[in-house]
Amino acid sequence: MLRRLLIIVLFAGLAPGTWVRSELPARDMRSQLSLESVPLLPACCAAGPLRLLGAWQLSSKNTAFGGYSALVSTDPGELLALSDRGYFLRFAKPGAAPMAPQFGSTQPESLKDKAGRDVEAAALDPGSGHLWLALERRNAVARYKGNLIREAVRPVPEWREWPGNYGPETLVRLHDGRFIAVCECRSSWLGEYQHPGFLYPDDPISSGTGTAFTFAGADGYRPTDAAELPDGRVLVLMRRLLWPVPARFAIKVVIADPAEIAAGQVWQGTEIAEIAAPWPVDNYEGLTIERESDGRLVAWIISDDNGAVSQRTLLLKVSIDEARLPQKQKAPG
Repeated sequence: MLRRLLIIVLFAGLAPGTWVRSELPARDMRSQLSLESVPLLPACCAAGPLRLLGAWQLSSKNTAFGGYSALVSTDPGELLALSDRGYFLRFAKPGAAPMAPQFGSTQPESLKDKAGRDVEAAALDPGSGHLWLALERRNAVARYKGNLIREAVRPVPEWREWPGNYGPETLVRLHDGRFIAVCECRSSWLGEYQHPGFLYPDDPISSGTGTAFTFAGADGYRPTDAAELPDGRVLVLMRRLLWPVPARFAIKVVIADPAEIAAGQVWQGTEIAEIAAPWPVDNYEGLTIERESDGRLVAWIISDDNGAVSQRTLLLKVSIDEARLPQKQKAPG
């Protein structure tokens, strides 16, 4: 969530009053969701090994709708989006069998304030069905089972110094059970954009202190989400704020190999694509990858509308050409 946009307007005096948010509607809990196809130019769109298969604008009058910062594929026909207000939306993927959308809360009702429910990243174990959510501001991780029933929550000590507005923005569960967490914050306010992170041998709820490293992706960009590829590497979604009011963004996609993470060292990613016009561009913060029944590898990407009238909740379906990805480096020896 780009809270810094409001800070820039208030304290830098950039066009005060133009940071316009939608008026707060009356509470509405109807299970209503619209997916409207976004018109694309002919032959749109390709970027490196990525090709856009479809784009949709999501809209709903449900009070819990919007602000989606994390996305997971929970079923061959379903997506689960999670918001920085602590709500979830379960809905049918475009082209899948229709289902009634499900809206709900990921947090106990006692957590009324945003500081207790700001979900910025999610990781799923498809085998057990367990879901882990990274909570910004609290710098904590929560684990859920079944129908989003919370099992445990842990403030992570090594995340304690991460700034409240730039906390754990990326959480990935690798197929071997390890977890990677990366902060949106920078290791230093000067120099290159490098981001502190930790590699955990298993569930970060119980595995103790992780291995510290620093992630370097596209310079000038911050990581907003990541997902594992079938070969064990991960794609990292990265964002740069170009202009605050109305908000304009630049988006890049980076690939990185967890096998190259070493304690105290820089984990270097490689840029593979830039999501720019004629692609529809917005504040993309959620990413999940899956293999479809026909063997095609696809990524689903969702945007956080920040509750702003100038932004949209967009869903992209993107094919990944595995043959065009950078060659995976062989391990030494």
